[in-house]
Parts: sequence; C-alpha cells; structure tokens
Amino acid sequence: MTDMEDRKRAEEALELMSRDLQESKTRLEEAQRIAHVGYWVWDLENDGLTWSDETYRIFGLRPQERSMSVEAFQEMIHPEDREFLFRAMQEASGGGRPDIEFRIVRPSGEVRIVHSQGAVTKDVPWQPRQRSGIVQDITDRKRAEKALQQTQFYLVEGQRLAHMGSWAFNPCGFFDYWSQELFKIYGLDPQNGAPTLEQYLATVHPQDRDFMANTIKRMPAEHSGCDVKKRIVRADGELRYIRWVGIPVVEGEVLKGFLGTAIDITEQELLTRELERRQAHLTEAQKLTHTASWAWRLPDRKAVHLSEEWYRIYGFDPAEGAPTWEEYLECVHPEDRLRWTDTVESAIVEKTDYDQAFRILFPNGKVKWIHTVGHPALSDTGDLEQFVGSSTDTTELKSAEQERERLRQLEADLAHTNRVSTLGEMAASLAHEIKQPIAAAITSANSCIEWLAHEPPNLDRARAAAAQIDKYGNRAAEIIDRIRSLYKKSPPQHELVDVNGIVHEMLTLLKGEATRSSIATRTELAAELPEIMADRVQLQQVFMNLMLNAFEAMRDSGGELTVKSELQDGQLQFSVSDTGVGLPMEKMDQIFSAFFTTKPQGSGMGLAISRSIVESHGGQLWATANNGRGATFYFILPILAENRQVLATGT
Repeated sequence: MTDMEDRKRAEEALELMSRDLQESKTRLEEAQRIAHVGYWVWDLENDGLTWSDETYRIFGLRPQERSMSVEAFQEMIHPEDREFLFRAMQEASGGGRPDIEFRIVRPSGEVRIVHSQGAVTKDVPWQPRQRSGIVQDITDRKRAEKALQQTQFYLVEGQRLAHMGSWAFNPCGFFDYWSQELFKIYGLDPQNGAPTLEQYLATVHPQDRDFMANTIKRMPAEHSGCDVKKRIVRADGELRYIRWVGIPVVEGEVLKGFLGTAIDITEQELLTRELERRQAHLTEAQKLTHTASWAWRLPDRKAVHLSEEWYRIYGFDPAEGAPTWEEYLECVHPEDRLRWTDTVESAIVEKTDYDQAFRILFPNGKVKWIHTVGHPALSDTGDLEQFVGSSTDTTELKSAEQERERLRQLEADLAHTNRVSTLGEMAASLAHEIKQPIAAAITSANSCIEWLAHEPPNLDRARAAAAQIDKYGNRAAEIIDRIRSLYKKSPPQHELVDVNGIVHEMLTLLKGEATRSSIATRTELAAELPEIMADRVQLQQVFMNLMLNAFEAMRDSGGELTVKSELQDGQLQFSVSDTGVGLPMEKMDQIFSAFFTTKPQGSGMGLAISRSIVESHGGQLWATANNGRGATFYFILPILAENRQVLATGT
C-alpha cells in the first residue's frame, strides 16, 4: 500500500515537473520568437545540427520541417561570408567562444543578418564533442543602425554646409553637448570637450559679453528660450557673427535643460551691411540728383517699389503707403495729362521703353518739371509684367535753361548793340567806302553816255563803261550787305563758313579806317582751310573788334596789321597782330573783363563779347605782347569731326 502511494506521489510529481518543463519550454520558445533568438547544437562527431523552432524561422524555414546538416547550413550562408564564417569557427574550435555576425540567404532569396555566439562542450580532455550556442536575427537592428548612421551623417553634413552647430545646456549652468561643427565655428578643440560657461563667455566679443551673460542667466530663471545675434573672437583673432537660438526642455513643470543651435552668419551679416551701405549710398545719390526709382505692375497698376526720393519729389507721405494709379495721375499737370497717358499706354501696347518730360501740379499751385524713363519687364514667356524706371526732378534744370536762354538773348542783344555802336563810330569811314564805288559808277555812267553820243556811237567803249558801272555798283552793294548783316538783329545761325573769306570781307569793310590811320594790312592765310560750323555774323564781329582794337593802338603812329590763319593740332588758329603801343602788362588779366577799357571813349565790351563768342563755338581767345612793338590776339576754333578725319587720312 505504501509503495503504491509512493509511486503515485512520484508519478504526480513527475507529471507536475513535466508540465512545468513544458510550460517553461513554451515560454522559452515564445521569448525566442519575440526576441528573434534561437539556439543550435552542432554534433561534431556526427556532423549533425539541432535547431530550435525559432532558429528555423530565422533561416526562413518552417519549424522542424526537415533535419539540418552542416552541408545544408553552409548552403544558406551568404556566399561572400562563408569563408570568413568557417575560418572564425575553426579558430574558435580550440575552446573559445565564437561571437560573429554574418549574412544568410533564405530560400525565398531574402538576405538577413544574424549574430551567433557559441561554446564548445568537452567530454574528453582536449577533444571537443559538440558545440552549442544561440543565433539572433539582427537585421532590423542593423538597418536601424545604418539608418541612424545615415541620419547622423546627414545631420553632420547639413550642419557643416549650413555653418550651424548644435548644443545642449543643463539648468546647472553646464554644456552637456557640443556638435563637431560648433567646435569648428568657435575655433575650439573638440578633444577638450564642451567648454565651461566661463570658457564660452570668454569667446564672446567684449562688447557683447555682458549682454550674452545676462541672456544665459535669464533663460533658466524664466524658463524661456533665446534668439540673439552676437559676435565672437576666435583664438586666431578672427571676428565672426553668430546667431544663437535656444529653446527650453520642460517635462511637466520641471526644466530639464535647453537645446539649441548656433549659426555662423558672418557672410550674411557682412553682405547685409554691404547692401545697407549701398542702399544708403543709392538713397543719398538719388537725393543729391533728385532722381527717384520706381516699379509698378501692369495688371492692377499698383506700385511695387517707390524710393524715398520719389515720395519727396511728388509730395506723398510714405507713412500712408504708395498712392493709387488714380492719385498719381491726378498730380500730373492737366495740360500734360493726356500726353502722359498716351505715352504710357502706347509703351504698354508695344512693350517698349518710354521717355518723356512733363509737369506735376501741387495743391498749392507749385509746379515741378519731371523727366521720367520707363523700361518694360517681361516674363520668360514674353508677357509684360511690370515697368521699372526713374523720375528726375528737372525743375531747377528747366529754370537754369530758361535763365541761360535769357542770358543768351541778353548777350546777343549786347553783341548787336556793340556792333551797331562800332558801326556808328565808323560812319564816316563807311560812308566813304560806299561813296567811292558809287562815285566811280557815276563817272563810268557819264563816260558811257558820251561814248553813245558820238557819231557813230562807240559801242565798244560804251560797253566797257557799262561793265565798270556794274562792277562798282556790285561793290557798293556788297559793302552795304556786310554793313546790313552787322546791323541786323537775328538769333545765332550756324552754317558752314570759310573763315578766310570772313577775313577778306572784314579787311575790305575796314579798308577806309586803315587808310585814314596810315595802317598797312597784310594777310598770311593758309590755303585750303576746311570750313567749320559757325555763325558768320558773330565771327565777323570777332574779327572786326580785334582789327579795330589794333587800328586804335596804331592810330597816332601808323603801323601794320597782320592777320594769319593756320591749321594746328586739328584746329583752326587765327591771329591778329599790330605794331602799336602794346598791352598794359600790369592789367593783362583784366583785358577780357566786361567794362574794362584803355580807350577814353571805349565801352569795355568788345573783347569780353569776342571771348564769349569764341568760347560759345568751342574755342579759346587770348593775347600776348609782341617782342617788339604791339600785341597779338590769338583764337582757335574746332573743326568738324568728318573734316578732321579727312585731314588725318588725306581721303
């Protein structure tokens, strides 16, 4: 009875143990499945393999679907890892614990990465009997590690390209982390680890250090972040601009620290400052030149850019924003508005530039002159998108032009008065010059009558006398025409003139004055001088003034007047010389000044007007004292560009 009870208790205990073992096995297999860990046993004597269910699953097989051998296992190893794997196993056969990673190829062709660890069980000293171990599928972990490494590479490379580093700062006032790029930005050695707060502040520019220290002090106190710009000075003395951005890390209400970035913005900062400097220069230049820039888009006629000077010129308040198209059009002078609108609309249709001058009218009645230039901006497809351009306040220029025109008119009137006055002083001489050919013509007319009265009439002699009448009559007419042209009041008229011809005309006109003062005249005129664009009457006045001044200087003693012309350095040079009393050396710098004269009855305007005429033709007028007696007045005049080319090439 006792034996049966003992056996029954033993059987129950065995059944309980078996059940516990089965449960343990089940839990173990479940743990292996979850962890992707299987075990294996290699019978070295029989070359057989025993795998757990999870090992089968790792290798892509159904659990225990077939018995495994070393040969079958070898076939499942990735070809590139077989030699390496078995070499490692042979090296570990002496009793080591192989710990290796290798790839396998499942029957489906899928490649997996496994990690295997094993040990050698010894039955007889130094004679291995079997090897056992575990194998784990680490494919997902390896892929995650690779993805993490790639992400880390991208992060590091991105920070390098962006010149941006990252950092972590704890509430106790220490840096927990600095990225590699941050060390590069600050010029610090990463081997020394993240700097202390004192070391960090030592890199900050002295002028920014207190501000940065207060910012760091405020952050943990207020649980707030920061976004500041500061300067640092590297160990080599280089100055860099840094944007420092940090955010607090809070769990519940507990501050865990700060995470942030530091960006090297030196290039952007220098570029921004350069752009600001250029903008300031452009604004100042626009202000000085009264020139504004603008741009307006076509669809809605709205301004997309108006410079500060534009608002100043047009009198709009920039604080109120850009005016509408209608408001702008309203400020255009009513008399110019239609023309302005037509010009702009035509430029829109033709997609072309426009350039026009117009007036704007202010509410108080003030008027400004504006010169505006617009240029079309086209899209890649050729559509007109907007116009850009400039507007210049030309009011002062217009006023100056009007004043210059008024002065030119006054100068012309003064020159005319000077000519009339001079001709008035020469009335007796001019009357003699006119009377002489008329008297000769009358004498020839009488002779002609007498020759015709003969019986028979002497037609040859009469014809010769009639020719003389024609000659003297034409001479008188020429003198009268020259006098008349000098008397005539008309605006300047530039035409091609032969200056040598003007010299001869004036010597003929002033012949009586020269004879009366016992003055001989002589010319040395270069042959074939090119014609120039000039006002004939004005050049006549210059020669007349210079010749009469020379006559005046020789009035009491007589002498010789010499007029020369020559081509010199691509310009025409003329000179009028006399053998008179000469120039007052102590007042040489005053002789061309208005109202300066050495004559008792002179107006002092002749030389001033002459210089003004010569300079208005692009030339120069000056005077020098002769080595002997008298003085010489020189003036040069430019020749036409095409004539200059002919003279240079000979063609």
